[in-house]
Amino acid sequence: MPEAIFHVFQDGPAMVAPYSHAAQSGDWLFLTGQMPIGADGLVPEGIEAQTKTCIDNLRDVMRRCGFENGDVLQARVFLTRFEQHYERMNAVYQSMLPAGSMPARTCVGVTALARGCDVEIDFVVRKR
Repeated sequence: MPEAIFHVFQDGPAMVAPYSHAAQSGDWLFLTGQMPIGADGLVPEGIEAQTKTCIDNLRDVMRRCGFENGDVLQARVFLTRFEQHYERMNAVYQSMLPAGSMPARTCVGVTALARGCDVEIDFVVRKR
């Protein structure tokens, strides 16, 4: 089994706790859930902007680790206001992933997320 590599990028997406941006074993990459914290350190208003920022942050980590958007096999989405945000989050989520390669997904409602965010998303990817 390949040795694990723990990727931490000092100039990568904001980290709100002690963790790696991603852990890699061979062709597999497990991305830490990304919060919708922009490069400016701010959380954008609205579920659409927050969803986009989460996925942009995930893409940034994937790219830095040598993976592509089409490599995503699984996603987990956490929403604080499930009933209010589910449909609008889905619209942005679907628009940002390649057609014909929708990953397996779990989406759950939670009571709270760090920094008052409304959404957090993580990915499991494998090089094709």
